[in-house]
Amino acid sequence: MRRLAALLLALPAVAALAAGGAAWVKLPGSDFRSTLKYEDGVDVEIAPFELQKRPVTNAEFLAFVKANPQWRRDKVPKVLAEGRYLQQWEGPVSLGDKALPEQPVVQVSWFAANAYCESIGGRLPTWNEWEYAAAADETRRDARKDPAWRERILAWYSQPSNQALPRAGLQVPNAYGVQDLHGLVWEWTDDYSSLLVDPESRNQGDPDKSKFCGAGALSMDDRDNYAVLMRVAMLSSMQAQGTTANLGFRCARSAGK
Repeated sequence: MRRLAALLLALPAVAALAAGGAAWVKLPGSDFRSTLKYEDGVDVEIAPFELQKRPVTNAEFLAFVKANPQWRRDKVPKVLAEGRYLQQWEGPVSLGDKALPEQPVVQVSWFAANAYCESIGGRLPTWNEWEYAAAADETRRDARKDPAWRERILAWYSQPSNQALPRAGLQVPNAYGVQDLHGLVWEWTDDYSSLLVDPESRNQGDPDKSKFCGAGALSMDDRDNYAVLMRVAMLSSMQAQGTTANLGFRCARSAGK
């Protein structure tokens, strides 16, 4: 009986590995005005890309760990994943009752998330790509000016983070066909650590030459910006080997890959 149960538990992971995880959704790309107001005030050009429809699940990440044992929690170097890495799993290669197969995987470091995406021919999305996809609601590609939509996102941010996670893929897809960008877990981006850092090293530490417009970059009085401020603050507080109980990821790839 135990052997049968273990086999049934492994089936979703095997299928996920064979299929490369969640389905890919094509996003057309466009000029995009980031809520993070860049100093020059210009739009960001988003090239066409593909994004996974939903976050990576425990079953999918388990398949990755089994195929790449260097990412087991009992083998991964601490410089790549801190001590809480996959701590909710029953064992290094077993999920258990606290990590159901279809729940989004959490307690995973940036390094591990990046390695998973590379293993399926993808990468982590950039901040601008993620925000571009996340600006859409169920019918509009840019719903950021709708107060009701913003309130819905902020209501999620106000909920306690110690509740059991639902399974991924339950939400109605947005206008692009992407699910769970809001209301399930926070998500890693490729460039998470540079959101408040100027890529020009000569400008770092100089408030007059910062990447964003100082206090005007993220206004606490602007409800549109407040949700973005929370995402920036959360990601900017992380280190690449760090993990949390409500931070997961999904993969992206350039169009046509």
